[in-house]
Amino acid sequence: MKLLDVKAVLDREIGIQQSDPEREVLKELDAGATQYAILSHRWGTEVSYKEMTGLMRMEERKRDEVRQRTGYQKIIESCKQALKDDYKWLWIDTCCIDKRSSSELSEAINSMYRWYQNAQVCYAYLSDVDERTFPTEQDNSKFDKSNGWPEWFTRGWALQELIAPKQVEFFNKDWVFIGNKQRFAPTLQTITGIPREVLAGGLAGKCLSVAQIMSWAANRKTTRVEDRAYSLMGLFGVNMPMLYGEGKKAFQRLQLEIIREYSDQSIFAW
Repeated sequence: MKLLDVKAVLDREIGIQQSDPEREVLKELDAGATQYAILSHRWGTEVSYKEMTGLMRMEERKRDEVRQRTGYQKIIESCKQALKDDYKWLWIDTCCIDKRSSSELSEAINSMYRWYQNAQVCYAYLSDVDERTFPTEQDNSKFDKSNGWPEWFTRGWALQELIAPKQVEFFNKDWVFIGNKQRFAPTLQTITGIPREVLAGGLAGKCLSVAQIMSWAANRKTTRVEDRAYSLMGLFGVNMPMLYGEGKKAFQRLQLEIIREYSDQSIFAW
């Protein structure tokens, strides 16, 4: 698992003109033996692994363009919050996976649930929330594209990112803390359909049908059609190779893996 060195990232940003281009900002560490924070967010104009590690070797114009992206500001603000919370390490899906490597991408996607589960805290960044309080009532005028709730709740990958971590803290678009999943469990149940006991303690030991878990993902969206299936693997505790380009066949493969793992006929409802 590659993790951002929070201090190295922030030191580089403060002294951007004098920073050592060889100083590493990412390090390979054991997820099970390291305390780290993790980010959950909606993708926008992001910064890749290659750009994050090669920032100081870029021409100044290109470097400035990268640093002005909303995705780069997310990295910096996440690092600031992690430092404030005394975490040395941070994981962000945009820049901590070298997606040029198909094997690294496959390993990361198959490990994703466990990585969120092992994190000490997950920062959920709600980029379309202006207020300094968590939205507790449906508002179709404000969130007209996402059924009256922040768009984060429609993102396919955010389902496991809400369930897996022990602690989820929500931040508005200005990185103001607006609550956590324990405090707003009743509202989160209303938004997502996920029972409070699952929000509080995860999936372990719960008597849940395959159809019930699938129902939580029914109205969520992913950019790639294959990710509709890949984003659910961790919730069912199954693994399979990534084959981007296979389209809807990914979901069929997921169903077969679930059938092998569970004797639950409710899967055929999907």
